[in-house]
Amino acid sequence: MSIVTSIGFSSLKSTFYAEAVHKLKPDIALSMADVVDNRPGIKRKEKMGDRTQTWLKDLIAVTEDGNESASGTAVFAPVLPIEAEEQSYYLDALGDDFAGCISGLVLYNTTSMLSIPDGLSLLPRMLTTDSRNPHKLLEAVAAGVDLFTVPFVGAATDAGIALDFSLAVQEAEPSNRILPLGVDMWSVAYATDTASLQDNCECYTCTRHHRAYLQHLLSAKEMLGWVLLQIHNHHIMDKFFAEIRQSIRYGSFHEHKEAFGRRYEPELPEKTGQGPRIRGYQYKSEGGGELPKNTLAYRPLDDVEKLAEAPLPGPSIDAKDLEQRGFAKREE
Repeated sequence: MSIVTSIGFSSLKSTFYAEAVHKLKPDIALSMADVVDNRPGIKRKEKMGDRTQTWLKDLIAVTEDGNESASGTAVFAPVLPIEAEEQSYYLDALGDDFAGCISGLVLYNTTSMLSIPDGLSLLPRMLTTDSRNPHKLLEAVAAGVDLFTVPFVGAATDAGIALDFSLAVQEAEPSNRILPLGVDMWSVAYATDTASLQDNCECYTCTRHHRAYLQHLLSAKEMLGWVLLQIHNHHIMDKFFAEIRQSIRYGSFHEHKEAFGRRYEPELPEKTGQGPRIRGYQYKSEGGGELPKNTLAYRPLDDVEKLAEAPLPGPSIDAKDLEQRGFAKREE
């Protein structure tokens, strides 16, 4: 398996991963799965189940045979994103050999739930994909998913988007008004806006800062801007899931889900500003012709010798002259 590390992408062996789980003792450990980005061929599908089963054995072996009470770690087994008959041997092993050793299931799409054996149908289900916005989250909850990874929170923060949505229906708002799922804090419209990111929000960011300050931090490319946005966005998601649990408890989830779909735009706002600077090794190449993740901070100078011999600019020089000499770029 290829993973991102502090020094770039590296291959991860299942035994090393299992040993790390044993030492770190996380609350939940997801067993490694042989999942590919593109559509696997017939021969690859035959190997996917075998490899995933072997890696699950390696993980269970170091977590004291999956005894959660002894190891403190709940092992979640993958359900592969292929047809049930194409992983039937692996699924049979989950139900027969590993049923007492696993505490949950990992899904890569909601359709994989159709492949879950009857004997494992009561286990918690974690979805690691298919949740690119709150609407998709609600659809997955309705389908029976219990736990989620929510990558769109970090993506929204990087884009300078302050999330602004709630499952609770606000009767004071006009019912025919379609609301955005977030606020683009790069917009100059918020340069003098002293309101909080969301009305009545009780997060650290909203109780201490306003939109104008966040807009200034982003414009100045201060990392604090994205930190404060992430604090706010995580608070919004915590509140959103609390509202989901409450609606399920009172039997009103489907009603609130339908109202949410009518009330909010289908997608998050488009990114308009530049995100925080990233390192090249943080992302895999997507193929030929891929654009750089960051704009170049420096550029080669055509007349290096001439520039070196030129006198240093004085305090009276204007921006246009500096731009012509190659010292700076003027912004209107």
